[in-house]
Amino acid sequence: MTASRSDLPTVAVVTGASRGLGAGLAEALAAASIQLGLCARQRPSVPGGADAVADEVDVSDVEAITAFADRVVERFGRIDLWINNAGILEPIGALSEAEPALVRRHLEINVGGVLYGSAAFARHVRRRPGGGVLVNISSGAATTPYQGWAVYCAAKAAVAMASEVTALDEAAHGLRVYALAPGVVDTDMQAQVRTTSAEVMPAVERFRAIERQGAFNSPRWVAAFILGHCWGASRSTSSREDPVRVRVPDEHPG
Repeated sequence: MTASRSDLPTVAVVTGASRGLGAGLAEALAAASIQLGLCARQRPSVPGGADAVADEVDVSDVEAITAFADRVVERFGRIDLWINNAGILEPIGALSEAEPALVRRHLEINVGGVLYGSAAFARHVRRRPGGGVLVNISSGAATTPYQGWAVYCAAKAAVAMASEVTALDEAAHGLRVYALAPGVVDTDMQAQVRTTSAEVMPAVERFRAIERQGAFNSPRWVAAFILGHCWGASRSTSSREDPVRVRVPDEHPG
């Protein structure tokens, strides 16, 4: 990363930081000497040399995520950047065939977890000077219907709209909000997608082709975009003027 220390947040929170994109973001932010609050359903590993609070937290538990935010603030004094990354993919398949318990759990994590984390961070920003940046990991599935992904697409659409409304609600308090589509990152979730039957999800061949081509966005690339675009270049711009829905450009265009 090329940004100077003064151009970076001091403290960042990443949810779902035990694996995949979340773990990769934690490593990239730690490499930039950013202090970290890391949480996931299993306690995340702390990147080597990082100054971090790492806890086991179920983001669908509003009291748990609120208490985690308080612990991070108690340790570091403030939070500048909050990344709601925790999420799941299941259930895959037609909504008419989905188990209600799986649908409910998906929405509790992918929507409820984002709303609870966003609220905890917004309350923190309101209590102290200096504003902040909230990044909610969204997806192209927020706007593109994928057969077999009714629940996932609905959840990501909800995240994107909640981000836009939160940007309006919190603009006067200096909080900027982004619904960030990170592109295709090679995670366990993507591996699961690639094993899905084409009968259940006809678009699966697109994701298999990305693997064959090695055309993934790396977590470091996504982190650089967050620090450069979401935190850096537009940090003096009001949430009412700054586009909330953004997509990380392809790391390997072509």
